[in-house]
Amino acid sequence: MEGRVSVGFCFLFQLIARQPDVIDLTGDDKDDLQRAIALSLEESSRAFRETGITDEEQAISRVLEASIAENKASLKRTHTEVWSDSPNPHDRKRMENCPVGLKNVGNTCWFSAVIQSLFNLLEFQRLVLYYSPPARVQDLPRNQKEHRNLPFMQELRNLFSLMVGSKRKYVDPSRAVEILKDAFKSSESQQQDVSEFTHKLLDWLEDAFQMKAEEDREGEKPKNPMVELFYGRFQAVGVLEGKKFENTEMFGQYPLQVNGFKDLHECLEAAMIEGEIESLHSSAENSAKSGQEHWFTELPPVLTFELSRFEFNQALGRPEKIHNKLEFPSMLYMDRYMDRNREITRIKREEIRRLKEQLTLLQQRLERYLSYGSGPKRFPLADVLQYAMEFASSKPVCTSPLEDIDTSAPPGGTTGQLMPALSTAEQGTSCTLPEGLSPAPTQAPSTQQRVPIHKPFTQSRLPPDLPMHPAPRHITEEELRVLEGCLHRWRSEVENDTHDLQGSISRIHRTIELMYSDKSMMQVPFRLHAVLVHEGQANAGHYWAYIYDPHQQRWMKYNDISVTKSSWEELVRDSFGGYRNASAYCLMYINDKKPFLIEEEFDKETGQMLSGLDKLPSDLKAYVKEDNGLFDKEIEEWDTLQARKAQQEKLALAAATAAAETTSPQPMSTEPSPPDSWGPQQDPEYMEQPSPTDDSKHLQEDTERAISKAAAEKQEERSPEGLLTAAIKVEYTRLLRFAQEDTAPENDYRLQHVIVYFIHNQAPKKILERTLLMQFADRNLSFDERCKSIMKVARAKLDLVKPEEVNMEEYEMWHQDYRNFRETTIFLMIGLELFQKKCFVEALMYLIYSYQYNRELLVKGLYRGHNDALIGHYRRECLLKLNENAAGMFESGEEPEVCNGLSIMNELVVPCIPLLLVHDTEKDLLAVEDMRNRWCSYLGQEMEPNLQEKLTDFLPKLLDCSTEIKSFHDPPKLPTYSTLELVERYGRVMASLSRVPADGR
Repeated sequence: MEGRVSVGFCFLFQLIARQPDVIDLTGDDKDDLQRAIALSLEESSRAFRETGITDEEQAISRVLEASIAENKASLKRTHTEVWSDSPNPHDRKRMENCPVGLKNVGNTCWFSAVIQSLFNLLEFQRLVLYYSPPARVQDLPRNQKEHRNLPFMQELRNLFSLMVGSKRKYVDPSRAVEILKDAFKSSESQQQDVSEFTHKLLDWLEDAFQMKAEEDREGEKPKNPMVELFYGRFQAVGVLEGKKFENTEMFGQYPLQVNGFKDLHECLEAAMIEGEIESLHSSAENSAKSGQEHWFTELPPVLTFELSRFEFNQALGRPEKIHNKLEFPSMLYMDRYMDRNREITRIKREEIRRLKEQLTLLQQRLERYLSYGSGPKRFPLADVLQYAMEFASSKPVCTSPLEDIDTSAPPGGTTGQLMPALSTAEQGTSCTLPEGLSPAPTQAPSTQQRVPIHKPFTQSRLPPDLPMHPAPRHITEEELRVLEGCLHRWRSEVENDTHDLQGSISRIHRTIELMYSDKSMMQVPFRLHAVLVHEGQANAGHYWAYIYDPHQQRWMKYNDISVTKSSWEELVRDSFGGYRNASAYCLMYINDKKPFLIEEEFDKETGQMLSGLDKLPSDLKAYVKEDNGLFDKEIEEWDTLQARKAQQEKLALAAATAAAETTSPQPMSTEPSPPDSWGPQQDPEYMEQPSPTDDSKHLQEDTERAISKAAAEKQEERSPEGLLTAAIKVEYTRLLRFAQEDTAPENDYRLQHVIVYFIHNQAPKKILERTLLMQFADRNLSFDERCKSIMKVARAKLDLVKPEEVNMEEYEMWHQDYRNFRETTIFLMIGLELFQKKCFVEALMYLIYSYQYNRELLVKGLYRGHNDALIGHYRRECLLKLNENAAGMFESGEEPEVCNGLSIMNELVVPCIPLLLVHDTEKDLLAVEDMRNRWCSYLGQEMEPNLQEKLTDFLPKLLDCSTEIKSFHDPPKLPTYSTLELVERYGRVMASLSRVPADGR
């Protein structure tokens, strides 16, 4: 009989178990298997006739309701979301050739993972994009036409078209999700039912294509492309109460148990054989044993395995996730499971079974050698023999261990009470002393009295001056010689036996591994296409997907709106399990001999590969163009607004500068003001920000000293031009010496002068010359005739510099970097001060911004910023402290404390986690894992319902693995420091850190 089951024969038992009249296929009193199948199909058909909704549709509705509930809940939240979509559309602009992400519209990361995996099957993508609804839509049943398949297909086409040709970095799948939301209603919602969603999604697509196929091929048996792509067949061969049966069944996602298995092949072997299978090969018709084998007769081009990583804990009354490690290959050969190889596979399975029995016996024997002894503690037998030889060959002692202790009477006491006298028997066992010496029972034996004994068997010799150790009281040379020979021989035998056993075990393992490696069993290759990953626990978590790009030959990570390059190593770490709380729950393999699945489409006339809008049919092309037009308009409006703001700021700055010049003397800055002739033409954007008066005075003093020193050295040359050249040389030499000094972090000369910073970072010579010239052209130098004349010469030289000689944009860029460096320093300094005062909430923002700004500087050069590891350490420690404090508040159970703790997590810690994940450094990853584990540990604890509700709402945000960095709220306002103040205060903070070393240093 050929029946249709969707997820394999084992699900049939689950369907039957739901029936009022349960048919037990495992007990002694069973009906025929065919009756069980018929009854399950009849029940499913009856439910569909009454409600128009199948059992599986009702099951998947739980997933949809979870998404809807989360989406609604997110709209009602009152706490401030620190991260949000960037208002700048340029941040949301798609990079060239980069795949498009999907926005998470409310606990729908599972939707993104599944859809991206299917979208990247190019054959599936083409089928969806070029799908056209049947012409006779009005003839279709209402529940199919209006509530499910066709509306969803249209929205899926729209979504796919945007994923192909959108200019946006990510697109919104809300409309497709809404169709799913409205399709079913259910009061239950469990996130782990995502596998049912995938199966039901394919069912919907199958129904939609079936309508079209039946219309296109009237009178013929229609071919459904979804069935051809995702469904295969297997032969169920079994025995039920001694009666043999065979029937063919279809399957979509193939379910596999994870618990108790180490790799995918072990899972498949267990799934292919159920029950007492020995009876299958027996000719006895009256055997009471029952069992079955599965043999694939036809594999789908896209082979999907559902890994069951969730199980219900009866004792605790809740679902739990299985975190066991399960390995799977990038290339899977399915030959051993094919019906045509049934006999060969059975022979090989029998051989493997026999080898595993041998392996068990050998491992048991080896264990006796490696864990020897009859007591609770066991040791390797070779070591036991070694220890015995070391004891026997130790120098004999003349007394018991107690007699070696100093017996001098303590003040006010006697020794007789401390140590009993040796018995006559004990004295008789003392070692024989050399001739001429008599025993001295009141004295400890001297090392000179002992005869050294050669120990050829021991691997090391102890110096004679070591403290007393266990040793035999008496042993003759003959006894030692015999014992050494025996122990040496026995240890050699034990080592040889152990080596032989280990070699035999390794050879058997290798034989089992290579059992299916001959070419005849490597003819059905399936390559890993996608891995869908879940991180978290059974009732909370986050989903993402790793998908292989065969054209770029690399793995990509699809994590909601974030699409990034990845690697097989990262996939293994996150997907195999046993690391953090992440593991694969679904594997998608594709037939490696069917390249059409992932082949790009080419233009028939030009032969060029189609890309972007060229891949779309006309209606979708118009749809995407319209959306791209809206996005272009958003960018244009944003650019216009920013240009208007910039112009207003320039005008305001120019007005403020003019007012300041007319009402008060201009304060001196790190970069002095340009000559008067530059005033109207100089773009305010290139002007240095005014510095405090203290900075002007400090810089003026440095300039005067340089002029005085140059004048003293240049007595014969008194022209202002010559003095200017000499003074600039003096000042540069002084600053160069600072730049070349190897100083501690608290003495950072880069903060004292911009030129030191430029020298460290190898700024162009023209930038250095102009900066120094600007220092000597400052108006505040005009207090005496010599300085005034030098200032005029410097201003005249600046006036003669042609635009092509000094790139003003590059000049301003260097000075802007220095301003950013000073600003980063202030953020870091204040953040560290607050951290030391344990003001972690206030410190976090300063440390976050100092780290972010510092990384931007370090991208340009190693000395553009501060020690990256140092700032990273304190940023990480601050987040860990906040997490610890918030967890303590939650544990208190007091409503205000709980709310404060969750507020700290939602508004500070959770938004900062992507900053730790984005660079994938080990210490940051471990910190994130520690924070998540702390909160996940509460899942197994009893707590009040209101706390449980808050925890359930909070955990998905904490476990979200997105590394997408979105816009952050405005940084804290910084106070203004003069150079001297900044250098002093920064030096004090860094000196205090050096007394308390950090791992980052």
